[in-house]
Amino acid sequence: MEIQQYSYTGNGLTRVFENQKWMVGIKNWKPENDLAGIDCLERHNETDELFILLAGSCTLLFANEVDGHLTIDKVDMEPLKVYNIPATLWHNTVTRKDTKLALIEDSATGAANSDVRMLSGAQIEQIQAMLA
Repeated sequence: MEIQQYSYTGNGLTRVFENQKWMVGIKNWKPENDLAGIDCLERHNETDELFILLAGSCTLLFANEVDGHLTIDKVDMEPLKVYNIPATLWHNTVTRKDTKLALIEDSATGAANSDVRMLSGAQIEQIQAMLA
């Protein structure tokens, strides 16, 4: 038996390791996560998600929902800190081309137990102003 190694240099997210309990992904910049391309938030209804900034810069967007209205806020990630996104919290990442994140979550997390919410033009403008 030998130690296994994983890496990923393409755009976006790929699962580099997965077993029956959890998965580790590497998430790099992609146009949809650029400030100019951000158009949605997502939430995982059953599981938490962890992010670690390995290189570059990333802002975690998050939003609490009350009576159908989102209150959007942000956290500027610091390298090598672990950030937990609790289950049901709306979120997304805003990255730059040099960004590399590690992502850890339950291996059963996916489209069947997650939601995507498209942002309005006003919400996108709010986010762009917040991150300018």
